[in-house]
Amino acid sequence: LPDGGSALVAERRTGRILRVAPQTEPVEVATVPVHGSGDGGLLALALSPTYDEDRLHYAYITTPTDNRVVRLAAGDVPKPVFTGIPRGASGNAGALEFTSPTDLVVLTGNAGDAAAAADPGSLAGKLLRMPVPAPGAAATPSVVLSGIGTAGDVCRDPAGNLWITDRTVLEDRLQRVDVDGAVSASPAWTWPERPGVAGCAAGADAVAVSLTDGKAVAVVAVDPGTGAVTAAPVTAVQDRYGRLGGAAVGGDGQLWVSTVNKSGGEPGPNDDRVVLIQF
Repeated sequence: LPDGGSALVAERRTGRILRVAPQTEPVEVATVPVHGSGDGGLLALALSPTYDEDRLHYAYITTPTDNRVVRLAAGDVPKPVFTGIPRGASGNAGALEFTSPTDLVVLTGNAGDAAAAADPGSLAGKLLRMPVPAPGAAATPSVVLSGIGTAGDVCRDPAGNLWITDRTVLEDRLQRVDVDGAVSASPAWTWPERPGVAGCAAGADAVAVSLTDGKAVAVVAVDPGTGAVTAAPVTAVQDRYGRLGGAAVGGDGQLWVSTVNKSGGEPGPNDDRVVLIQF
């Protein structure tokens, strides 16, 4: 959040949005109706670029019929922004990132169908760019990147380049889209061992990627001039907090990471939780 000392956290199955801060009890700020079966539910949050003025949140959610992006205002019901993203028994995860006050990118999962991710006529398995529509207007997305597997996250570095994490049947990947829209021919980094890449947070010279099955944070060094990955990732906090999901950089440069030990892990008495890691 803009104060630098607190964050919003999504509960996937319940649709609750909680405001959290160190040494403070979480406060529920909203609940979004979601379909939380399988890997669906409340899957991603993004703040309006003018959040200080409008207090709007955007969310990527699963409904009984689709995955979609909605806009949330205090005291109001969620308003659809972009609907019709395919929903499946798996592969529903998605992510949101604003690239300007008027432009949004949406990462969609493949809904369990690798063929759909390669199909230009399907919204599944894509990185989409769109102007944020006015209430009631239709969104008009363009495809930036196809072939996404199980979506992880999309994050933006200080120069405006986008970094995308996803999982395929062969490998987990970190991909890069330049600020001018150019897409690299090959991933910036791949993990053949498939540690479960999830959230990402990008700085000027590194990208932090949270790992679920890997139970760690992978720090990927990046050349600020070329955007090339310069060395194998360094693993941090290995096995300290268990399975890690969402990731974001706070105003003080610390990495905020959420655990997902209640989803396929071995939860301890403090799970699930948000932890702060020096990035």
